[in-house]
Amino acid sequence: MDFLPKDPAILVSSINMLLRDKEFDSLESLSYNFNKTPKEIQDYLLSYGYFYSQEQRQFRPVGCMIK
Repeated sequence: MDFLPKDPAILVSSINMLLRDKEFDSLESLSYNFNKTPKEIQDYLLSYGYFYSQEQRQFRPVGCMIK
């Protein structure tokens, strides 16, 4: 993958796939590879209803937040 998709649903799917398939060992390494910061990606996806779960190493819908 040469760039991160701009569509939020495709972006979530792509990031989760790259982390799941261990192409990157962390959100940080993935982000920096695409010239972004983890905060930029997290803030962008949070505005579309997705949060990053450190435990699961994936973006999840906000309704799935564990309290």
